[in-house]
Amino acid sequence: MHNYKELKIWQNAIDLSEKIYQIVANFPSEEKFGLSSQLKRASVSVASNIAEGTSRSSDKEFNYFLSISLGSLFEIETQVTIAFRVGYISKNELENLYSEIKQLIKMMMAFKKSVLV
Repeated sequence: MHNYKELKIWQNAIDLSEKIYQIVANFPSEEKFGLSSQLKRASVSVASNIAEGTSRSSDKEFNYFLSISLGSLFEIETQVTIAFRVGYISKNELENLYSEIKQLIKMMMAFKKSVLV
């Protein structure tokens, strides 16, 4: 069993979620229940599923929750692409988010492999 608060992937997921919340605060008010909500839920899901997975009794179960977190990262990548294309975020914000998301995806995939060993 892992202490999720000590996991670098969990810490980075929390950082990403914080950035997402800061960015969507500048979205138009009509997006409150649309893209803004989707982005916030997906970003919270990444760290939450890592934490939930650590409570499971087997590595197989933990890996399942890591897979859900990974899926949420790909959701976020898609949603920030849409946010950029409709003009809600700048190219610089998009590139910074892409970089952070891709780094977390790499870390998550490597960690998933280590859990199954």
